[in-house]
Amino acid sequence: MHPGLVYQSGMMTDSKPIQRRKLSDEIQDRLLELIKNADMKPGDVLPSERELMARYGVGRPAIREAMQNLERMGLINIRHGGRPRIAEPSLNQMVGQLGETMRHVLKNSASTMEHLKEARVTFEVQMARMAAENRNPACLDEMHRKLAWQQENKGNPARFMTLDGEFHQAIAAASGNPIFESLSSAIFGWLAEFHTEQVRKPGLENLTLAEHAEILRAIEAGDPDAAGDAMRDHLTRANALYHSASKKPHHG
Repeated sequence: MHPGLVYQSGMMTDSKPIQRRKLSDEIQDRLLELIKNADMKPGDVLPSERELMARYGVGRPAIREAMQNLERMGLINIRHGGRPRIAEPSLNQMVGQLGETMRHVLKNSASTMEHLKEARVTFEVQMARMAAENRNPACLDEMHRKLAWQQENKGNPARFMTLDGEFHQAIAAASGNPIFESLSSAIFGWLAEFHTEQVRKPGLENLTLAEHAEILRAIEAGDPDAAGDAMRDHLTRANALYHSASKKPHHG
């Protein structure tokens, strides 16, 4: 029997109390409906706090909490002394909001981490292929810069890992699709935060640099198959080495 269920007078009941919905959540939903029904666009002004208090018959705290939630969602901008406005859409902000949910999931679900690593390989292979197909001097120069800076920072673990992610992001940027670029940065960041050995392992810097150089050569040659294969080898071989290293006994 579920721990929250009990029998009472021959009937099964749930002993856990029903949680009341927060007033600010109800206000938030009504504001979302207002924005949708009024077809509000970026820059449009929302009613003032006083107007909303009168409209919904609630106090200022509930209005402010609902507004703050909408701001965290990236839907509105709140400026001191001014009325809230509909925000300009931002891909980075969208991915950032997704990140909060992803961090919660990764922290509490080992299977999700495995799925993310699998998804990353598929995604990065396609990014490498697209970079080879769409290569241009500006994108190639950026990849070369990131690789050179990474080489210079072999002795700086934090900077080396940051540049690792920026190299992969530069490959995604060559696709010409800003969503891919934002996703590349987000995926690397999630892995770096919750499973650092999946993006860097001390002592494997030279391997990482050599594999990055191989990927870049294939992209520069305009060979999508070679670029995709090099990226797949880079991620799968590195992951295997990381797993092997992580299984070695630690001596304290």
